Amino acid sequence: MTHKQLLPMDLGHSAQEVVETSDRVGRSPADSPRIRASSDIDAVVAWLEEYRASPNTQRAYRREAERLLLWIADMQYHTKPLNLSGLRRDQLDAFEQFLADPQPAGRWIGPSRPRSDSRWRPFRGPLSPASRRQSLVILQGMYAWLVEAGWVSHNPFRLMRDKRRRLDSRSGRVERYLERPLWDWLWQWLNAPLHEAATPRQHFEAQRRRCIFGFAYLLAPRLGEMAAARMNDFTLREGRWWWRVAGKGDKLATIPVPPDMCRLLEAWRDYLELDGMPSSDEDTPLLRGIDGQRAIGDNQLYRVIRDTFCQAAAALEAAQGQGAAREVASLKRATPHWLRHTALTHQAQAGIELRYLAETARHARLDTTSRYLHTEDEQWHEQQSRHGLASIVQTNNRLN
Repeated sequence: MTHKQLLPMDLGHSAQEVVETSDRVGRSPADSPRIRASSDIDAVVAWLEEYRASPNTQRAYRREAERLLLWIADMQYHTKPLNLSGLRRDQLDAFEQFLADPQPAGRWIGPSRPRSDSRWRPFRGPLSPASRRQSLVILQGMYAWLVEAGWVSHNPFRLMRDKRRRLDSRSGRVERYLERPLWDWLWQWLNAPLHEAATPRQHFEAQRRRCIFGFAYLLAPRLGEMAAARMNDFTLREGRWWWRVAGKGDKLATIPVPPDMCRLLEAWRDYLELDGMPSSDEDTPLLRGIDGQRAIGDNQLYRVIRDTFCQAAAALEAAQGQGAAREVASLKRATPHWLRHTALTHQAQAGIELRYLAETARHARLDTTSRYLHTEDEQWHEQQSRHGLASIVQTNNRLN
C-alpha cells in the first residue's frame, strides 16, 4: 500500500505534505520507533499491512484511518501543527463531531466513485451514531498498535471517561431495514417484466439486480462477501446445498442455502448460459460485470444497489404519491447494509431460532444477533395497548 492509496483525496492543498510536515512536530531525536516509518502515513500503512490477509477488514480500517489523517491535515492547514502523536483528548470530541457532520460538504461528501477518480470523497454522508462508534473502535485499535510500535507515546482514546458508552459498537434494536410490506413491494418491482424496447444491457442489469437483491435477502451477506462470491462457493453435501464464505477476520463459515436461493441461482446461471447448479471446479465470479465474465468490485456493487434503491423510490413515488412518502424516504436512505439488516430481521420474524440466526449472521456474540429480534417489541406493544383511557360516556355514567 502506498501513500497515494491511503490518501487519494486533494483537499485543495497538499494533504500529504501537511501531514508529513506535522509529523516533525512533537517528536524528538530520542524517539525510537520499532517500525520503518518516516511519517504518520508510513506508520499507518505499516499498521494496515498487518491486515493484508483480510482484504475486507483492511479496506474498512483504511477508510477510518484516512478520514482521521485527512482531518488532521485539514486542521493543521487551517490552525496549527497537529499530528498523530500530538492528538489531544479534546480534539477527539471535535473529530467525532466532524464524523457526524463533515463540513464543508462539497469537500468531504460525495457519491461512491473509484479511488483513482479526482472526485472521490471519504464520506457518502454524515455517519450514524453506530458508525461513529465503530470508527472510534477501529482508531482506538490503531493507536494501541502505534503505541506498541513506538510511533506515538500515548493513546488518547484511553482518556475518554465514557469510553464504554462511546466505543461499545452494540446498540439497541436494528432500525435500518425494510419492513416486510416494503420489501415485498421492492421484490415485486425487481421482478416486473421490462418494456419491449429494452436493450440486451438493460435485460442483463435487471437479471443481475434480481440476483444481487435475492442473494442479499436470502443469505444475509456483507457487501464485500457478495462481491467476492464465486460459483463454487456453493457446494452440495448429503443432498443439501451450502454456501461457503470467508467473513470478518477471514473466518470461514458454511451457511445453508434455502430452496429459493437455489432457484434464483439457477435462473441467473441460465441467463449466463450456464447449466444447472455450480460444479466444484467452477472458480468463476458469481456477480459479474456487463461482459458477463469479469467480477464486480465492491464500489461498483455499492453503486448498483444504491442506484436500484433510488430508482425503486422514484417508481414507488410515481405510483403511490404522498400515500407512500414514508416508504419512499426509507428507500432513498437505504444502503447496501440495509439488505443484511432486512434479511436477518425478517428471518427472526419468521421464527428462526436465535442460535441459527447467529450462525447465519456469523456474530461472535448472541447479544449482537438479538438486536434483530423485534418479536418482543411487538408483544410488548400489543400488551401495552390493553391499557387506555376510559371513554367519556363510561366515565360520566360512573360519576352520575
